[in-house]
Amino acid sequence: MTYGDELCDLPATRMSALLRAKQVSAAELVEAHLRRIERVNGLVNAIVTLVAEQALDRACEADEDWAHGRWRGPLHGLPVAHKDLTDTAGIRTTYGSRVYVDHVPARDALIVRRMRAAGAITIGKTNTPEFGTGSHTVNEVFGATRNPYDLSRSAGGSSGGAAAALATGMVPLADGSDVGGSLRNPASFCNVVGLRPTPGRVPLPSERSAWFTLGVLGPMARTVDDVALLMSVISGFDPSSPHAVRESGDLFAGPPPEDLTGTRIAFSPDLGGLPVDPDTAAVTARAPEVLAGLGARVEQVDLDLSDAEDAFRIYRAWYYALMYGDLLDEHRDVLAPNVVWNIEAGLKITGADLARAERLRSGLFLRMNEFFDSYDFLIAPVSQVPPFPVEHPYVTEIAGQPMPDYLAWMRSAYWISVLHAPAASVPCGFTDRGLPVGVQVVGRPWADREVLGLARAFERAAPHGARRPVLPG
Repeated sequence: MTYGDELCDLPATRMSALLRAKQVSAAELVEAHLRRIERVNGLVNAIVTLVAEQALDRACEADEDWAHGRWRGPLHGLPVAHKDLTDTAGIRTTYGSRVYVDHVPARDALIVRRMRAAGAITIGKTNTPEFGTGSHTVNEVFGATRNPYDLSRSAGGSSGGAAAALATGMVPLADGSDVGGSLRNPASFCNVVGLRPTPGRVPLPSERSAWFTLGVLGPMARTVDDVALLMSVISGFDPSSPHAVRESGDLFAGPPPEDLTGTRIAFSPDLGGLPVDPDTAAVTARAPEVLAGLGARVEQVDLDLSDAEDAFRIYRAWYYALMYGDLLDEHRDVLAPNVVWNIEAGLKITGADLARAERLRSGLFLRMNEFFDSYDFLIAPVSQVPPFPVEHPYVTEIAGQPMPDYLAWMRSAYWISVLHAPAASVPCGFTDRGLPVGVQVVGRPWADREVLGLARAFERAAPHGARRPVLPG
């Protein structure tokens, strides 16, 4: 059978099956994706560094290996893209910052090494705001990434380049990172699937912030099965991370279970009083009925997560001072205002502030542990708004309530980050003007596979992710 550019729209699991059956070659697969990139990337600005020649060379090597019976691993021959925050040896990695505009790392990050060892073929780097700061992908190096469903809208962030690349079929799999929603928000905005794993599930070695658990790496794809496929490769213990989970990535091999009969699900439409745009609320309100139709017991709850507010802001500010404080004096004039604001806030953090953050987070963790004695999952909006105009730096008002700064509109995502819990964004539907909206599936800590199981059941019952964007060209 002859395949053309329609290869790019297949799930990664299907691409892998075709490669194994030798019905398509890795070279054909990479060539198809390079054609798709040439056709649509100029419209959305998702892939900011392309390594086409290198990818084709690696594809030919993969085909030669398989011709001699050597299958490299679960990602053999599959093209992937890495977020521009993630170090890639010999490939420019700017972190979205003018400070690092010519930076070329000498060593791959662990997540990249794992993907390549499993047979993945790096095709390029995806756009991100400077140092991943914020849930709108725009920077002064590459500009803004646009939403494939409406080019006048934001793709979200900070893994917005990855989400837009997936939605348009430029890659079948991508990695991302998440401190306050950076895997989940762009997945919601671009109608793809993103998983924020339990901290430590995907090891994140660091010479500066090894004990910081708000930041995680994770997978993005167009389907839950594809996310599980990537998780099977990037998760698993590594001694370089002090809180790495001691479970093999094999936990995610194969489809996660999806029988929801009797499953106890709490639905919080606003996570305890957060303002939610009416269009977003209308879409996410449909999720309980879908899940109830699958045999789950769904109950609307009044959940108070407000202690997460100060805890998140204190830890985040401290992290920015830790990671980027030494850049402020020398590079203040080229750093984005949001980055400067975060660093300066971090430099003002006191021991008393950190003590308060630790008390708040510890108490919230214990209360949520009791909550998960009564419920298996929590579902809620991923983002409080649908995709907003791309020229806006951030959302300034939600449902008539002004947002005090560029962080405040992301509370529905970053309050969840504080819980040390896995959380997925799965496509939930579209607003009346055709903008994607995801629903957030949150599980108890370390229940990542179970979260994917619920997401998979929802995806199959309400396959909104199958609706791909229509782009000119």
